[in-house]
Amino acid sequence: MGRTVPTFTMVIQQEMESWTKFRRGLRQEDQEALDELFRAARLQLASCAYAARPIPFESIAMAMLVSQQRVIGNLKKRVERLEQAGKQNYHDAA
Repeated sequence: MGRTVPTFTMVIQQEMESWTKFRRGLRQEDQEALDELFRAARLQLASCAYAARPIPFESIAMAMLVSQQRVIGNLKKRVERLEQAGKQNYHDAA
């Protein structure tokens, strides 16, 4: 017996396909960024499916945002470490 509800993997694929014309209008580097956002959403399949939102793109967009926020947090920590190392090197040289 077949599925009556598409898997969330299929939902993401359908969503990606619906953005094909938009993607085509982007510059190459922006196309790659869009592809990366959809890859990030695929990493959160379980949470997207579990959320079972009436509008699936809401879950996809939230998964993308969570991924972006994680990257931002990691970059902030890296900048802080580099700033601390720079201050330490400045004080050591003085």
